[in-house]
Amino acid sequence: MRRLPPLRALEAFIRVVRLGSARAAAHELGLSPSALSRRISNLETFTGRKLFSRSGQTMKLTDEGRQFYDAVAPHLESLAAAVESQSENLQLLRLRLGVMPLFGTQRLFPRLGELRASHPRLHLDIDTGPHLIDRVGDTLDAAITLTAKPDPSLYSVQLDQNTVHAIANTQLAEELGDTPDIAKLEKQTFLLHTDMPGSFDAWKEALGIRNLQPAAIDHYDSGQLILEAAAQGMGIAMMHDDHLARNKDPRLAKLYDVKVESPYSYWFICRPADLEARPVRIFHDWLVNAGL
Repeated sequence: MRRLPPLRALEAFIRVVRLGSARAAAHELGLSPSALSRRISNLETFTGRKLFSRSGQTMKLTDEGRQFYDAVAPHLESLAAAVESQSENLQLLRLRLGVMPLFGTQRLFPRLGELRASHPRLHLDIDTGPHLIDRVGDTLDAAITLTAKPDPSLYSVQLDQNTVHAIANTQLAEELGDTPDIAKLEKQTFLLHTDMPGSFDAWKEALGIRNLQPAAIDHYDSGQLILEAAAQGMGIAMMHDDHLARNKDPRLAKLYDVKVESPYSYWFICRPADLEARPVRIFHDWLVNAGL
């Protein structure tokens, strides 16, 4: 059997890379900075590679360190998963996940069976309530939310980039025609998602009708309901192209063939320290690799 690397040193190395800070890694492991540095040095001695360059208290990953991380990190995750699958005494892993309802319905739940098959011990407590970002680190371990720019103090991964469209039922779309007409549009009600307030302004700007003042603006906090309202002829919804495509509702159609970059994207977010918690890490890695 080949000689095993120092596992505690590997753990220290992985945490420094993922947290982006030796100080944060030392805090998470309950080590002094000097003790953490010794573990990294032991790993460098074992591998014969200089994994970090050091300047005072600062540790910067070298090119060799990045190559080593990319090669080793997936195997460590596989090892943890293998041990988990063979350990009868391990408790269930539980993740408190905040999810926006439309993302959950259209993108997450159709694929959750894959996650359960790969990690049968991982269970999710799903929360679709409001103010997801504010509750991360408190009542939530992580969240998938729609935002323009995540809090820089949080760890975040952008999951998509969409275009904004005005969406109406097919009859109204035919009545309004293929060319924007302010006189016609000002007689309409527009439906805005409370988490996407800037979408309407972006759309008006792109179409050159920034002075458009509709008859009314109704606000919704549910993507599914806003699409249903549009399908019922209650107004014109400002939503993403992906929302419409995944909804597959023949009653709905896009107004005007104009691509408008959305100010908003779906993001996975959690506290940097929580990314090292096994339930968060498992879900994060699956989500990113699944490409939902």
